[in-house]
Parts: sequence; C-alpha cells; structure tokens
Amino acid sequence: MSEQQPESNGPDDRDETLEVFDRIVAEESDRDPDLAVIEAGSRTLRAQAGPPQGDPVPAHPLDPEVTAALQEVEQELATRWGETKLEPSVTRIAALMDVLGEPQRAYPSIHVTGTNGKTSTARMIEALLNAFELRTGRYTSPHVQSVTERISLDGAPISAERFIETYYDIKPYVEMVDAAEEFRLSFFEVLTGMAYAAFADAPVDVAVVEVGMGGTWDATNVIDGSVAVITPISLDHTDRLGATPGEIAGEKGGIIKQDATVILAQQPVDAAQVLLKKAVEVDATVAREGMEFGVVAREVAVGGQMLTLRGVGGEYDGIFLPLYGAHMAHNAAVALAAVEAFFGVGAQQSRELDLETVRRAFASVTSPGRMEVVRRSPTVVLDAAHNPAGAQVTAEAVTEAFGFSRLIGVMAASEGKDVKGVLEAFEPIFAEVVVTENSSHRAMSADELAAVAVEVFGPDRVQVEPRLDDALEAAITLAEEEAEYGGAGVLVTGSVITVGEARLLMKRG
Repeated sequence: MSEQQPESNGPDDRDETLEVFDRIVAEESDRDPDLAVIEAGSRTLRAQAGPPQGDPVPAHPLDPEVTAALQEVEQELATRWGETKLEPSVTRIAALMDVLGEPQRAYPSIHVTGTNGKTSTARMIEALLNAFELRTGRYTSPHVQSVTERISLDGAPISAERFIETYYDIKPYVEMVDAAEEFRLSFFEVLTGMAYAAFADAPVDVAVVEVGMGGTWDATNVIDGSVAVITPISLDHTDRLGATPGEIAGEKGGIIKQDATVILAQQPVDAAQVLLKKAVEVDATVAREGMEFGVVAREVAVGGQMLTLRGVGGEYDGIFLPLYGAHMAHNAAVALAAVEAFFGVGAQQSRELDLETVRRAFASVTSPGRMEVVRRSPTVVLDAAHNPAGAQVTAEAVTEAFGFSRLIGVMAASEGKDVKGVLEAFEPIFAEVVVTENSSHRAMSADELAAVAVEVFGPDRVQVEPRLDDALEAAITLAEEEAEYGGAGVLVTGSVITVGEARLLMKRG
C-alpha cells in the first residue's frame, strides 16, 4: 500500500507513510472528500502499471483455435444488420439490458457524442481516469483493425478469448430478444450489450462510452451518463440525423440526462442553441469550451505539442500531448473538463486536479489512425478523416506539424460520403492524390472516386490504383521521387476502414 524502502518495512515506516497520506488529505479538506482521497492516493501510491505499452491495436491471436473462434463470432455478428442500417429505437437494446439484469447501471458513465473527435476524446478521458487509479471500461467505434478494440478495460482492448466468452455468455439472451421483437438485434446493438456486460463483469469503476450515431436513439443511450460530452458537430450522416448542425444537435443532445453535467466543445451557433436549450429542459449543468474551460496556449513540440489548458477548476500548464493538431488540443481540453466534472470539480469544490497526474495521463495518450505516423523516409501519416470538417482540421494539422515540401494523398472512401468536400479540403496540400478502394462492401469504387477527384484536382494530379497495397506503393514511390532532401510525405485518409487496412499493411512492412 505504500512507497516503503526495500530495507525498511517496519511499523514506523508504515506509520510515517500513513501520516503523509493523512497530511495530504488534510491539506485538501476544502475539497470533495472522495476526490481528496483519490488524489492523495495517486500521489503517495503511484501505481506503476500505467497504460498498456506498445501498439494499442491488438495483434491477431497466436492460437489458431482462438483465431477460428473469433472469426466464427464475427461471422455470426455479420449476419445481423450492419451499422449503417438503422431502425431508430432503443426498444431492442433496452429489452436486452432488461434480461441481462441492467448491467449498464452497475457503474457510472461518461457518454461522448459529436461528429468528429469522439474516439480521441474518449481515449483521453480514459487515460486521465486510469491515471487517477480508477478502473475503466471504454466502448468506441468503429474499430481500426480488430473488432476487439471496441471494448477496452483499463486502457487495453479485451483479449480475443474474453471477447468470445462475452459473446457466448449473452448469446442466449440475445436470441430471446430476437424472438420477441419485430427485428433482430443489430450488429452494433449486440456489441453494445457485450460491452456493458463485460464492464459489469470486470467490474469497472467508470465506463467511457462513445455514441455510434446520433444520440437519442443510439444503442448506447440506455445508460444514465452523469457527464455528457459533446464534441464539435458538423454535417455527416445527414440522411439520418438532419441537414443542419442544429438539426443534428437535436439528435445528439438526446444523451443529456436529467441533472447531468454537459461538457460542450465549441459548436456552430445553431447547434449550441439547441444543446443549451436541452440542458435547461433537464436541469443539466453546462461547461462551455471558450468560456468555462479551453486551450490557453499551445506550441508544436517534437512528437506532438505542449499545452496549457484551463479546466473548470484551474489552469494546467506544461502538458505534453503526443498527438498532432489544434483539434487534438481542443479534444484534450474537453476531456480534462469531462474528468473534472466526473470528480465534482466546479460543482462540489473549485480546486484543480493534481497537475503531475494530469501531465502523466496526457503524455500516455495514443489514438491509432488519427494523425498517426507509421513510417519515416518518406513519412507516412494515417488519419481517418471522412467528412469535410474532419478533413479540414487534418489538413491544417499536417501542415503545422510536418511542413512537407511535397505531400501525396492516398484516399479510399465509403459510399454516401461527401467525398468532393473531403477532396476539396485536401486539394491545397496534396501535390497529387492516389485514389483507391478498401475491402468494405460499402466502399466507393476507385473509378467513381477518381471521377470526383479529377473534378477537384484535374487529370494530371490524379492516379488510380484499385488495390490499396498498390496505391500505398505508388504514393510512396511518388514521394520518394521528389524527396531528395527528405521533405516529402504521404497521407492516407478517407475512412477508418481505409486507415485500418493501410495500418495493417504498413506494420507488416
């Protein structure tokens, strides 16, 4: 329980350690008692395990039997409605929670929605909570390489074995609900049920849950999130969520529950109005980026950026974030405010969280497929931007962080996306673009994407390679041709699926 010296394990040393602990708690007597104890514990005990080291994306199972079993589970899940076919209702997931014994109510939750930045923000929230020695469950989507990534415990994806076990544990109950409802549970609904069951079984101290789409009728919205986080809203999934940011905000605001705390990233005016009105209706407390919290200062640093953040309880300086771009700094501010709200900062008491713990947490953050460097000479960057707003912030981040003299784009997208808007955002920074397609059944064909790219770039700056591996090789070759002084790079983008497949190819060399 204490940081005792190896040669001193007697009662006197234990008493001294307890005195230090009690003194720190006493110094924080004007704070929320639970928070004071948590932070005193983090300063005196300092768990050494920390976040998982190495690649945060799980490798393929080594055991061929486990691999086969995981594939069987994925095949069964694939027979259900995919994530893009929706029936806007929480009836089926609520029925599943009922027969499972309401596992989602076994722990407090932080619920995250928005258009862009949800996964990165959720990962930062998770890192902060882990640093304060809370056991976390994180549910995010879609996955980059393995479906097991979607369900994490203590910062690491659950093992393939545990994923399989969880699926078969709830399968009989899933089948009960299937038989009773008009439509079977969807792929996403079953995974959501698995996540909530796995978190209850662990058990976790807090769940960080990312919305799949929208909010009001999203399958995740059977939790009572004491903290609702809304990242920037822009146009995406307009056929399902609405044609304006305000309309989309109406759907996403559905995660704001009675008496919750709402952490609101910077929003378009019409979206902010809708969200603030919703908060008033349910007596929620609101913290707004740019008013109650925000980014005070930031500067580019080797491997990321140095930040000064203002939280709802005070200012936090000297924070190193190993991620690129102004948007990641804003995500960090949102994540910090969310964790402060979870601990009662700004409500029960006004003092800030332990600075060293916050610094350690942010320095440990990873976000696979989001401004991720996977190769040098030439530098290859992966980013899952798939809508114009996301592409715009990625273009700005690449320009700021790398300053390439020549940048080659590789892009594959999904049907139904605003690919012209994405390409227009990247046109000023791409010397050439190699269009391709990923393996998804929803992939836009390379030829169809090329036709749009030619409209934006002109025929001389567009190359078509239907296979992603060929597209990567072509882009690297184009970069190398102009990289005499090491100033060229490659950006792979367009969708999470594209980035995930490119990541797997690049990691394999």
